[in-house]
Amino acid sequence: MLTSYKTLATSLSLLLMSGCAIIPGSHLEGIDAQASQSTLEQDLSNVNISIIDSQLIKQLKNDNEKNVTTKASTIDVSNYDYVLGIGDVLSIGVWDHPELTIPAAVQRTAAFDGFRVQADGTITYAYAAKIPAAGKTISQLHDTLVKKLSKIIEKPQVDIKVVGFNSQRAYVTGEVKKPGTYAITEIPLTLIDAINQAGGLNPKADWRTVTFTRGNNTEIIKLDDFYAKGDISQNRLLQHGDIIHINRTDNQKVFVLGDVNQAGSIEINRYGLSLAEALSDVGGLKEQTANANGVFVLRKREANNEGDVIADVYQLHAKNVVALVLADQFQLQPRDIVYVTTAPIARWNRLISQLVPTIQALDDISTLKSRGHIF
Repeated sequence: MLTSYKTLATSLSLLLMSGCAIIPGSHLEGIDAQASQSTLEQDLSNVNISIIDSQLIKQLKNDNEKNVTTKASTIDVSNYDYVLGIGDVLSIGVWDHPELTIPAAVQRTAAFDGFRVQADGTITYAYAAKIPAAGKTISQLHDTLVKKLSKIIEKPQVDIKVVGFNSQRAYVTGEVKKPGTYAITEIPLTLIDAINQAGGLNPKADWRTVTFTRGNNTEIIKLDDFYAKGDISQNRLLQHGDIIHINRTDNQKVFVLGDVNQAGSIEINRYGLSLAEALSDVGGLKEQTANANGVFVLRKREANNEGDVIADVYQLHAKNVVALVLADQFQLQPRDIVYVTTAPIARWNRLISQLVPTIQALDDISTLKSRGHIF
């Protein structure tokens, strides 16, 4: 069966190439049908051809579910503890010692009058100068400060709070409503949290994937797997300097070509796009000329170690009513090419329509010669 499909595809391809040379205005310079036949057959051996039926729909669905990672059910933040950095501002108070606490006033705030971690990573407090703070957690700084004050105050009860989170930032760029920098605080900040704080995605945002950069490493986060399939492993706990970039939907398109009413490109929205929807969006097949059994979906295969297969081709027999239901279940992927072939009789009629003017012209020349008007 596979051999017959490849033979049919080879024949159709050669017919199309020969048609380019016959039909005026469609000739492609440099293409030689005979020289291309061997190359074409070799390329077809690297193409996997399948019929769109219920078994294929089930297989594609199972393959899609297998790609969802379920190892990480959630991000573990049980041991999360904010680490102080240069620029952070602290509010420090000692119980029963108001002289060691910043007094409240109308125009004074803890963030303004608090104790800032200096460029050398230290803070200076009463009776405790140059205490290392950067790189420490609040509990570690608390223990150090209590030890220092114990030399002056008996059993000091110290309260420390971060009132200015200035040392650590994550960046959200691209197609979000409020791109910018977002502070990392004592509350764990995840990739999804940061996108939500940025106002969510714009209408033109690529909701399928997000580019996540940490240091010199960049990875693609499958945002769609998180939202649509519950793959929480796609989430990340953010660190200082992390960059989240939301791309545009420029690549989220499929192309519908061939014998349809309005050939062109269609954007895939966040809810997906089926083959039936794509054909409907271009006005459907041309009833008089399109081959209902010649609806093909060409999909480039990602590089892998599964042999030399470079693409998958799926064929829909649209004359079958059941196939229309299958077309609604067949989900297209970005950069898919949907091609509708012309019915054989229509191709023959088109060829004849191109040849008739030429035959008529030759007949006219013969008539003029017979009458002696052309020597």
